Amino acid sequence: MSEHAAASRVQLSGLCFLLQILTIILFAVFVRYSPESSPSLCSQQLNCSRRNQDLGLQHPRFRDVHLQALLGFGFLVAFVGRYRPGSVAISILVVAFSIQWAVLIQGFLHFFLNGKIYVGAQSMVSADFCTATVLISTGAIRGRVNPIQMLLLTLLGVTLFTINEYILLSLMGVRDSGGSLTVHTFGAYFGLMVSRILHQPHMDKRKEQQDTGHHPDVFAVVGTIYLWIFWPSFTSATTARGNTEPWAVLNTYFSMAASTLATFVLLPILHEEGTLRMVQIQDATLAGAAVVGMAGEMLVAPFGALIAGFLAGLIPLLGFRFLTPVLSSRLKTQDTCGVHNVHGLPGILGAFLGTLLAALATADAYGGRLELVFPLVAEGSRAPTDQALNQLCALPVTLLLATLGGCLTG
Repeated sequence: MSEHAAASRVQLSGLCFLLQILTIILFAVFVRYSPESSPSLCSQQLNCSRRNQDLGLQHPRFRDVHLQALLGFGFLVAFVGRYRPGSVAISILVVAFSIQWAVLIQGFLHFFLNGKIYVGAQSMVSADFCTATVLISTGAIRGRVNPIQMLLLTLLGVTLFTINEYILLSLMGVRDSGGSLTVHTFGAYFGLMVSRILHQPHMDKRKEQQDTGHHPDVFAVVGTIYLWIFWPSFTSATTARGNTEPWAVLNTYFSMAASTLATFVLLPILHEEGTLRMVQIQDATLAGAAVVGMAGEMLVAPFGALIAGFLAGLIPLLGFRFLTPVLSSRLKTQDTCGVHNVHGLPGILGAFLGTLLAALATADAYGGRLELVFPLVAEGSRAPTDQALNQLCALPVTLLLATLGGCLTG
């Protein structure tokens, strides 16, 4: 056993060394800093999926999104008691490699000009979105793969995420600023398919993995607080500079508040003991954030964000009680952190909400904000119904790439 452990450590060391040398060489050949004197470089010369160009104003967004990816997601997986000692360390390993690899892969598609990749705050925000997706995927297989396999999953996950993002945002013109599809849905179903391929009959159930002690709830408290502080910035990080940013921030807050309250509504009905765990609040908060990822910058209205959040908040408890046992027994999925109920299903609900709002988008309702939210509709090259159809078609495209990519990776 000790010889096997020693060999694994050597393999991990060698793989990390090779990957780092590879990225250093690729950075040396292709990556350059974006000239701050040309803030419009992205929109005029580069094929960008994100519409924000002001590099100076992007720094606070990059900081908030990075903290969310590193600390929020890092602590979100630490509630699994059996794997707590190494969970945060593995998350940091994934973040460290994912950001470097995402800058390269996304750069070739979105920030490539004259043979070089131009990086700035915006490209780092995009890389953090990619990192968050990979961290969601790892939640489905947490504790069942070693660090070497995590790195290989990151290598393929970043690449497939970037392809899906490019198809949706650049080719189809889909609006998904907060990542209901590109982040939550793709990450969840990519991880679930990897989990299905790696099915282990002796695997304990999720509830048996959770420690009944005090520490897991402490980690969940910290992760949830970070969600509340930084996720509104995550949702609004890629919105166009202008009046749509407050919409995304406020809609996210309203949705998370309603989703949290939904947990208290449903818990006494589903669980006779009525004991509330902090992990359940964490799940509800994530679901509320996922459901407004696409619709956050759209004209949801405050009451609409509350309705969406409340419905999303019902999904984790109902899913863990009724859906997860069925998927586990019939489809042989082993979802360690419950990403299907927390990210996948709320992300799909968010896609339907975004589709509905796109179909209702008019210049009278949005005013000058229409060109910020739906530029193709504002310029007359696409009707609202056509935009809505594209938003809807993005869902099967994402599910197809996520499931096929997950099978390949598994």
